[in-house]
Amino acid sequence: MAVLNKIRQRSLFLILIIALALFSFVLTDLFRNSDALFGGSQDVVATVNGNNISRLEFMNRVENMQRQSPGMSSTQTMNRVYDQEVRRAVMNTQFEELGLSVEQEQMKDLLKQNFASYPEFQNEAGLFDESKLTEFVANLKSLNGERAPLGTFQLNYSDWVNNENSIAVGAKETAYFNMVKAGINATLNEAEVDYLLENSTRDLKYVQIPYTTIADSLVEVTKGDIKSYINDNKKKFKVDASRDIVYVEFKEAASLEDEENLMNSFDRLQNGKLEFNATTNDTLRVTPFAQVQEDDLENYVNYIAESDENYNDAFVKKSALPATVADTVYNLNVGDVYGPYKDNGMMKLTKMVAQKTLPDSAKVRHILIPFLGSNRAAPEVTLTEAEAKSLADSVAAVVRVTPSKFPDFVTSLSSDQGSVDKGGVYDYHPSTQMVKPFSDFEFQNEVGEIGVVKTQFGFHVIEILGQKGSSKAVKVATISKPIEASTETIDNVFTDASKFEIALQEGDFQAVSKERDLDVKPVNGIKVLDENIPGLGAQRPIVRWAFEDGTKVGDYKRFSVPGGGYAVVQLVKATKEGLMDPENASVSALTAIRKEKKAEMIRTKVSGTTIDEVAKNQGQSARTAAAVNMKNPTLSGSGLEPKVVGVAFSLNEGETSGLINGNKGVFMVTVTKIEESSKLDNYQAIANRMSTERSAQSQTKVYNALKETADIEDNRATFY
Repeated sequence: MAVLNKIRQRSLFLILIIALALFSFVLTDLFRNSDALFGGSQDVVATVNGNNISRLEFMNRVENMQRQSPGMSSTQTMNRVYDQEVRRAVMNTQFEELGLSVEQEQMKDLLKQNFASYPEFQNEAGLFDESKLTEFVANLKSLNGERAPLGTFQLNYSDWVNNENSIAVGAKETAYFNMVKAGINATLNEAEVDYLLENSTRDLKYVQIPYTTIADSLVEVTKGDIKSYINDNKKKFKVDASRDIVYVEFKEAASLEDEENLMNSFDRLQNGKLEFNATTNDTLRVTPFAQVQEDDLENYVNYIAESDENYNDAFVKKSALPATVADTVYNLNVGDVYGPYKDNGMMKLTKMVAQKTLPDSAKVRHILIPFLGSNRAAPEVTLTEAEAKSLADSVAAVVRVTPSKFPDFVTSLSSDQGSVDKGGVYDYHPSTQMVKPFSDFEFQNEVGEIGVVKTQFGFHVIEILGQKGSSKAVKVATISKPIEASTETIDNVFTDASKFEIALQEGDFQAVSKERDLDVKPVNGIKVLDENIPGLGAQRPIVRWAFEDGTKVGDYKRFSVPGGGYAVVQLVKATKEGLMDPENASVSALTAIRKEKKAEMIRTKVSGTTIDEVAKNQGQSARTAAAVNMKNPTLSGSGLEPKVVGVAFSLNEGETSGLINGNKGVFMVTVTKIEESSKLDNYQAIANRMSTERSAQSQTKVYNALKETADIEDNRATFY
């Protein structure tokens, strides 16, 4: 009790002590991450020429692009936005230096160019109305961040501002690169040189002593040689930071027992020996599959087995059946059941419902009348579904009486732009080309039949113009269930992965894997912003872990993988940014070093001063090459040899060179004939061609050069 009284008496003192301790803890963490306090890299995705790319703005742009391109992964989207932002920053540096800007009147013209075709900004005459654009932007601003539709997109005021900025940047880029292009035209002197390089020729006699005449085993290459070669060719061997890993995967795949249990459930389904909870469909659900009548099949297939494959009440040709069982299923008798069988990760049971003979291909013409809400309906479509149906019925009634009016209705009414220019005609095609209602009509009716068919695109007025061939078509019902791992199997996979991790605490990764007969898969050269791991798919968590400061070579960790299961990953090598180490560089460096050393060895044993003497001395044949030019420095029989051809063009007729180290051997060459091209009266045509080629390449080359010389600090790996 006395102790408690003393604590109460000193409660204020204790509170102060605790507060100071907490404050000290917070300060320690902040100073450890001091960038957060002073606006450092934690809020900056990248810095380009001293200008920061804000993390918040960057993430907003990534979010917008993901919304517009849902098929792209988050990393792909991030990289694309990063490239755009870096380009914008690099180019802005140039714009500022040159004083390039987009003024208000020019911006109005640019907006008109970009949005004149949008119905939202057009008046009753279909012309661009600036007041409608102004009203739209003002409305966006008043929505306080909420989104509004524009064309096929949804955007808010911030998106609009970014869009305007992008348009302005595009205009400045156009002006910038137009100025660049204006200064890169080829001169007449350059055109003359190009002409002479291509048309002045030399006939040569030469001897080649191939590097292959000396075995690689006779050439000693030391680590010192490789290091020297790397230092002499630093640009060639510069590498980014990378990681090498190995991993073992534990997949949550269905076991043989799981497959057998699923197959047994299909056996019971065939025999009608099923036990279900009480439902209104008990009688239907225990009916053996083979005894189900055709008018009950859709309900049976879609409900009884909770099938992953809905009943398709259509006749199909053999090619539409699963390839692995097509022959067997196609030849079933009506009422027969085949299965269970495996197909594409599913267990299936198939019944032959009906058979008939149908055409192999059909030719039709049609008029498509869309309605509000139908797929791909243009913005100007205003007909309701009932109105579109009524119009289609009226058109069908007219063309049944007067078929010659069909093309006129195609031109005036049909929204299928792919067939309008052809009078609405689709030439002979198989039943699988069109959507089901359309296909059913054209293949299950007679030539000359005209009818109205509804699809997701609207109402079609269809006339069957022709049919070719005939063969058996079948209607089948298939109950399909995925072959999946059971709960017991999933638990066993988790247990196996956990035991493997425990064993690694005292054992070598490779040895432990071998003991358990597990396949160890290596992945080398992973970069800090990579997303995919071969064999595992999208795995940014693994990449981030491999590059974390606390991850050391030899460390391992377990990760969940797409599709279910785990991967136990070990880091086996960490390569820093800089020059490639000799071990990795040796693959490409060895060939070049050996070539240099072989050239020296060949030179020491060559004797003679003429082509024939050297050829005889080295056991080689003298060769000839006719009409060799500098623009394509190729020797017949030896391939591309620019250094050899360059030396040849420096010689007089009849003169012989010394030994030349070429791409594929050591050469000696004699010029036997010189053919100088005659000069042209005018080189303007060649200059124009060269200017066009340069202009086409200028934008990419100039930007790449600007980017290469820019000061760029990339912090993406901190956030992604």
